[in-house]
Amino acid sequence: MKVLGCKDVGVECDFVAKGKTVDDVLKKTAAHAKTHHGIKRLTKDYLDSWKKRVHNE
Repeated sequence: MKVLGCKDVGVECDFVAKGKTVDDVLKKTAAHAKTHHGIKRLTKDYLDSWKKRVHNE
């Protein structure tokens, strides 16, 4: 299982996205970032940064 939490990217939040693939995790993380952290536009820099921090559970 792949995982990425807000804390993994330096945000004080207990959210953790889990999925079978990195893409699954990034989709869940993006939806959370938009609805809970007010990120209106996800840039390539955001996604690249997050992708590097996805890890195995």
